[in-house]
Amino acid sequence: MGPHPAVAAIRLAVRRVLHDVLTSHTRRSGPDAPPPLVLAACSGGADSMALASALAFEAPRLGVRAGGVTVDHGLQDGSDTRAAEVVLRMQSLRLDPAEAVAVEVGRDGGPEAAARDARYAALDDAARRHGADAVLLGHTRDDQAETVLLGLARGSGTRSLSGMAAVSGADGRYRRPFLEIDRQTARKACLIQSLPVWDDPHNTDPSYTRSRLRHEGLPALEKALGKGVVEALARTAQLSRDDADALDSWAVEAERGVADATGALDVAALYSLPPAVRRRVLRRALLRAGSPAGSLFARHIEEVDRLITAWRGQGAIDLPGLVGVRRQGGKLVIRQG
Repeated sequence: MGPHPAVAAIRLAVRRVLHDVLTSHTRRSGPDAPPPLVLAACSGGADSMALASALAFEAPRLGVRAGGVTVDHGLQDGSDTRAAEVVLRMQSLRLDPAEAVAVEVGRDGGPEAAARDARYAALDDAARRHGADAVLLGHTRDDQAETVLLGLARGSGTRSLSGMAAVSGADGRYRRPFLEIDRQTARKACLIQSLPVWDDPHNTDPSYTRSRLRHEGLPALEKALGKGVVEALARTAQLSRDDADALDSWAVEAERGVADATGALDVAALYSLPPAVRRRVLRRALLRAGSPAGSLFARHIEEVDRLITAWRGQGAIDLPGLVGVRRQGGKLVIRQG
């Protein structure tokens, strides 16, 4: 008799990712290179414990080394003790290395964004220190649906609606095997395997936007629209990602025809582009000039776009990162400082 369907589902999802990592590693380093190391980012919650257990099961069968890392954000009393417990759980699964990393969470962008930035910085550092080829993240289909709704609420465009990518980060470091698996399946897999899990109280704290969306917003949508909202939002994410990728590629090509040697952008050439492409060209130019991605919003791009489409002699526009944009002699001049 095979494993429970929930356990089989999480193992299959992880196995597929490990195959991809192993293939890339062999292509890059050669067939005689040492086996790659893959780390599971594990908070101790059901999603990440299911992930860690599936990695521990599948990695030895594919000749892949498996480890784990948990990040202590220091935002709750006893967080260091819980992080140490998670390390013990990862060690009991025979993940090696298994470590806890303490971080200091700043304030930029709000508590959720600041915690996320600190977490990814710690995971990046752990991957570099251990020479890991990949870091697995336990985001589920439910998380993807929440991310799409948050992007919709911000009005940030197609890229925000595309949610989380299955592969992201430098050199495709981050992998999300569970984006097609619902949260309940991950929790059931932990129950079947008698894996202890920790339920973060922040996940039910209504002061956090994602928590309110999870416990109030999505249930209200399902009550009004019927079951299947999560699945539909996850499909929307993939369709939006395909569209956004195509538009981004178009923008890269278009950029070559609108920028001069100094980096100034030709207004007439920009005006002739479809709005979705033009705004992507503008965003790329602003990021290159030094405007931080996390602070550059759709309203900023729209304001710059009006220098092209609704020119009435406006003055320079000041943007995050001390970037300024002005229209001068039929050109958009973008400078930092």
